[in-house]
Amino acid sequence: MMDSQDNAQVQGNPVEENGVVENPNETVEKPVVEEPAVVENAEADAPVEEALPVEETPAEEPSPVAEEPAPAAEEPAPAAEEPAPAEEPAPAEEPAPVAEEAPKKVYKTKKEVLERVTELAHGEETPAKDEVDLLKTIFYKLLVADREEALRAYIDGGGDPEKYQIVPDEDEEKFKAEMGLIKEKRSRVFQEMEKEKADNLKRKLEIIERIKTMVGSPESANRAYQEFKRLQTEWREIKAVPAERASELWKTYQYYVEQFYDQIRLNSEAREYDFRKNLEIKTKLCEAAEKLAEEPDVISAFHQLQELHQQYREAGPVAKEFREQMWSRFKAASTVINKRHQQHFENLRSREEENLAKKTELCEKVEAIAKEENKGAADWERHTQEIIAVQAEWKTIGFAPQKMNVKIFERFRAACDDFFGRKTQFFREMKGRFAENAEKKRALVEQAKALQDSTDWKATAEKLAQLQREWKTIGMVPRKLGDQLWAEFLGACNKFFEARNAATAGTRGEERQNLAKKRDVIARLKAIAEEPVDDLQEAVQALVDEYNSIGHVPFRDKDKLFREYREVLDKLYKELNVTITRRRLDNYRNNLHSVAEKGAGALDNERNRLLHRYDSLRQEIQTYENNLGFLSVSSKKGSSLIDEMNRKVQKLKDELELVRQKIKAIDAEAEAETENNAGDSGEE
Repeated sequence: MMDSQDNAQVQGNPVEENGVVENPNETVEKPVVEEPAVVENAEADAPVEEALPVEETPAEEPSPVAEEPAPAAEEPAPAAEEPAPAEEPAPAEEPAPVAEEAPKKVYKTKKEVLERVTELAHGEETPAKDEVDLLKTIFYKLLVADREEALRAYIDGGGDPEKYQIVPDEDEEKFKAEMGLIKEKRSRVFQEMEKEKADNLKRKLEIIERIKTMVGSPESANRAYQEFKRLQTEWREIKAVPAERASELWKTYQYYVEQFYDQIRLNSEAREYDFRKNLEIKTKLCEAAEKLAEEPDVISAFHQLQELHQQYREAGPVAKEFREQMWSRFKAASTVINKRHQQHFENLRSREEENLAKKTELCEKVEAIAKEENKGAADWERHTQEIIAVQAEWKTIGFAPQKMNVKIFERFRAACDDFFGRKTQFFREMKGRFAENAEKKRALVEQAKALQDSTDWKATAEKLAQLQREWKTIGMVPRKLGDQLWAEFLGACNKFFEARNAATAGTRGEERQNLAKKRDVIARLKAIAEEPVDDLQEAVQALVDEYNSIGHVPFRDKDKLFREYREVLDKLYKELNVTITRRRLDNYRNNLHSVAEKGAGALDNERNRLLHRYDSLRQEIQTYENNLGFLSVSSKKGSSLIDEMNRKVQKLKDELELVRQKIKAIDAEAEAETENNAGDSGEE
């Protein structure tokens, strides 16, 4: 008796090891069997092993369909003529199960899969191998998804991936137990069918021996005709026999049937009646086979053709003049179905190759994203969204060829795991820095709270100012916690300064006078902005000095006044900066000639110095912009700090542009020197 893997290979099914289907494109020629449409599928399952199922299992390529020989002679031959042994039509081979023939039900949870497996294990029906394999693949795919979700939740909750342990799944143990019962059930059915095939072989051999005895007694052939017809009926009722004996058995049987027909002396009326009835049957079978060409479901048409082949072989002989005609017609109709069936799988294989190309492109895309530099949290988040989009696109692509399907998925998974592993490490380190910064800021909050009730106005104000400057030097913390700490720190500072203002209420009149003076300075700045004077820089600086020399203004007016002051000053500085930058660049260009006279090396040294300055400015700008991304506006002072940082960034960018223009001026001067030297050489 064949074991489960041998039997699977005879039927053209893939052998499964550790949950992975091997060699799906390898086809196996099956022997010609007596029942072409019935290929028993009760072989014992391969052992149920605990293994990670592959992400996808593409459809298997069908085995080629055997070409059928011409029909055997069915009319009695003259006694002196030795007839050639007849050959039965070879069966159209039934292909291995494909993805389109999978059960129609869609399983979304492990519970649904387990319920179906339990039903198969304890029910009356014999579990089909296709459905069992599909249930196994779906269950482990859902199990892996659950474990990955648990791991992500563990990591998102702050857990250490290296210490993570997989929790045993109760459903998996139940699943394995039920699959073991299914295996035993299929094994029992297979053994019973093998025994039945052996019994059928024995019965058919007995029928052949009885017909052989009739052939050996020509004088009793006519009298034994009814017995002969009964034996033929009994032969047709007996089903499958061992595949390795089927072809030889059929040829032997057909040979002695023909010998019997050659010897009987039935009257022509009875013989012609049988021929006409058989002709009607085979004509209808031909018509049914031809109609299958209109069947839209290629797989269903192929399976129906198997049934027609079985019926054609069981039909009796026809008159000699119709034999070749009927067989040619039936064979032509079968060829159409077989070609459609083969083309179906060729198209499927072509789509799988296209899917492989698409998935390879997505692998390269994720690998490229994973190699890009991540300078901060924003870069990590941007690249994360890009990879998630690629993963979503991956799910829309169908199967790749079986031999590459697992490999391409492992490549894709490795690239994603590499990126997200490094991302986890980055944020773990950043979380540590945040914790250190939070402790430093908590210490400053405690110091500020300790000073908030002090009445030593001057000394305490200086201490709080020092704490505020120290606060600015501490790095970032998580936004929510940072807002909370800043609110506490600012509240302590404001409490002190409000108490100081209340205690020094006598100075309010002076503050109102200072308010009027500062508004006057702002008005004069606005006038200069509308109509610039010749000595713009000196005029602006004089008013700035005057503004700074004026004392405090009422607390409720200072922010609004300061914003108004900064707006007009920014406008003037922008105009001044353009003018001054142009003047600095012109002066620099005028001095380049004297630098060039020192030799080519002097210009190179100056250019290298500027390039170093350019890189330094660019890094400083990037640092400011990264810090701006972490700042939040939780108070008016916080808003002022952001405005001040924005002004610094703009000033650095202006300086960066000036350095770039200087480098271009050096390149132009060097090119001019080269042309002059070339001209001097030509004159000589």
